[in-house]
Amino acid sequence: MIPRSIRLMLVASLIPAALFAQHTKELNINQAIELGIANSKNLKLSQNKIDQAVAQLEVVKDNVLPTANASFMYNHAEIPTSTFTLPGGGSSLQLPKRADAFVGTAAVQELVYGGGKLRYAKESTKLLADVARLDADKSKEEITYAVINTYYALYKVLQSRKVVDQNLESIAAQIKQAQRFFEQGIVTKNDVLRFQLQQANVSLTQMDIESNRKVINYNLDILLGLPEDTEVKILDPTASLKTPGSLNEYIGQAMANRQELKQLDVQNKVADFNIKTIKANTLPTVGVGANLYYINPSGNFIPPTNQYLMPITLGATVSWNIGNLWTNKNKVSEAKIQQSEITIQKDILSDQVKTDINKNFQSYQVAMNKIQVLETSIAQATENDKLLASKYKNNVASVTDRIDAETLLYQAKINLEIAKADAGLAYYTLLKSTGKITQ
Repeated sequence: MIPRSIRLMLVASLIPAALFAQHTKELNINQAIELGIANSKNLKLSQNKIDQAVAQLEVVKDNVLPTANASFMYNHAEIPTSTFTLPGGGSSLQLPKRADAFVGTAAVQELVYGGGKLRYAKESTKLLADVARLDADKSKEEITYAVINTYYALYKVLQSRKVVDQNLESIAAQIKQAQRFFEQGIVTKNDVLRFQLQQANVSLTQMDIESNRKVINYNLDILLGLPEDTEVKILDPTASLKTPGSLNEYIGQAMANRQELKQLDVQNKVADFNIKTIKANTLPTVGVGANLYYINPSGNFIPPTNQYLMPITLGATVSWNIGNLWTNKNKVSEAKIQQSEITIQKDILSDQVKTDINKNFQSYQVAMNKIQVLETSIAQATENDKLLASKYKNNVASVTDRIDAETLLYQAKINLEIAKADAGLAYYTLLKSTGKITQ
């Protein structure tokens, strides 16, 4: 049986670990992207714009339905002069002192042909809804890239901190060794002080790195919708780096996938329907309708038999604004100019996309080549560090040479981790420029 006091101590010792675990979250880069997309306020706003566009489409669809209206009116008249004599000495009419009447109408109208304008309006509104969806896709790309960028920034800091921690462990060992050598009279006190100074400088670097880590971690928490005190534990995002394909391959993907280019294509179709709508103004319109009238002059809400009228009329209307035949052509010309502007904008954007992809493609290739160069430099720095460590132990090399060799090694290690992160980010930047980062 474990004593109660010991049980309480065990529970107390587990509480901090439990609390720490609640504020730590391990995420790979895909999980981070999913969280960022799910919690993005910008994407929620984009979805609201899509809903607005869909609602507008439904409103336009309602315009093709027939219109109907009904009214019912009651009139009461007071007639002070009840005798009315016709001009020229004619006979007189005796009018009542007062009169009441009920009049009701009901009408249904349907536009049979309007030159196709209703159909064009519906198709144009559908396309505008597509533009809103493409805007949402673009926002999704931006959120995805922002998450990736911050994720890699945190990876850089964590890898740098890891190397610095290793460096501090190595320096601590060097200080112990130098102190033993000093006690044995092999080295001077200055050697010990030089190692301690190096330890202080690296500790300052460690403090700066930790400060940067907290800032970047906080920014990532906000992006992902996590509690702001969550410490994100990330996995190596550089493990799946791919060898770049050909430049033409990425350009082809961009021409097919970039949301901005798709939007301009849709806007070009909208402009085409706008031209058709303007041309439709020169065509006649045809409508049909039915009208029902109820006239009750008896004064009673329910009239006596044969004392009310209820005619029903059916009709068709053809109207044609002939003046549009010669006043509409300039409007068509203006709409065509607007459409050609969209085509020019797409050509300009296509050139910008190509140059953007070429720049990102070259950056990715350089980043991958840097990794190979730095891996070679680490091998060389490691060999140099071992050599200087051996010489220092044998009192052949100076403390300055020993510290410089160790500094070069750990700086090369940090540079390699940063280069790996830069290569990963360069890869996703290249994907973003092709419009496929969310895929």
